[in-house]
Amino acid sequence: MLLSSPPRSRSRQPKPICPPEHFLYQIKHDCYFTNGTERVRYLYRDIYNGRQDVHFDSELGVYVADTELGRPDAEGWNKDPGILADRRAAVDTFCRYNYGVAQTGKVVGRTGERGPGQERERGSEGPG
Repeated sequence: MLLSSPPRSRSRQPKPICPPEHFLYQIKHDCYFTNGTERVRYLYRDIYNGRQDVHFDSELGVYVADTELGRPDAEGWNKDPGILADRRAAVDTFCRYNYGVAQTGKVVGRTGERGPGQERERGSEGPG
């Protein structure tokens, strides 16, 4: 998790901010394919407690703040050419790279099929 705050002098270091006892932080990467891999859209989403705060859309090529909480992250990430280059490249390095795996239907959890070495013997399903 990346927390952004203005720099402070060493003599006035604040106490660390503890997150609430129960919270959910998610990062989601989505790929949308049109006509095979001819047109690919990559979407990165940063979600805190069910609210999307910032996202990156490969069609825009920059981070967009969805809430005030996401604004410092979006501004900081948009100023870093290395971070932007990595996200822009994700269309190829993440989406197109994994396209063949998704097409086979052997993605774990998608069809309930088991990969190599994960077959169970008859009668050994266990509890449930």
